Amino acid sequence: MKFNTQLLCRLALLVALNIILSRVFSIRIPLGGAEAFRIGFGSLPVIFAGVFFGPLAGSIVGALGDMLGFFISPQGAYMPHFTLAAALRGIIPGLIILATSRGRKQVGIFSLFLATAVTLVLADIILLPYFLETLFGISRLVTVPTRIIQNVVTIPVYTAALFGLGKLIKKVLSPGWQGDIPTVTGKLW
Repeated sequence: MKFNTQLLCRLALLVALNIILSRVFSIRIPLGGAEAFRIGFGSLPVIFAGVFFGPLAGSIVGALGDMLGFFISPQGAYMPHFTLAAALRGIIPGLIILATSRGRKQVGIFSLFLATAVTLVLADIILLPYFLETLFGISRLVTVPTRIIQNVVTIPVYTAALFGLGKLIKKVLSPGWQGDIPTVTGKLW
């Protein structure tokens, strides 16, 4: 990935979207004195960056979104564990798309579903409950079942949103810059 002004502006927009969707337009559910659940679309810009701009871009959007979001709207002390989980939300889908798509030029609905599912299962169902338990003593027996139910809904919604955004991105971006962005192929239904 080659960093240029256009890419940096697009990544900055995705960081801003991540902060707004995570900190403002999401439902936060506290448990045991810490935020145990956050229902919203905050991870979508991070996964989008990982899928369409690569794992490095996804990790930058995730980590910066988490750190800047903390400084804008802090919820207790800063914990780098959650920044790591946010960065992984961008790295994992980027790596899965690289592994499953043909030279990262074409992305199908199955690749998008796989990238979204693996990312959200690893980050939201495995890592975050583990961090909540080790840092705050909130049992995984409490957090994991509700996160599973949440992600049963979230994974298909994120997949459909990524599919639609992928179809739209080729029309919106300037023709001279589209070479690095994969094309979404197939039909949603």
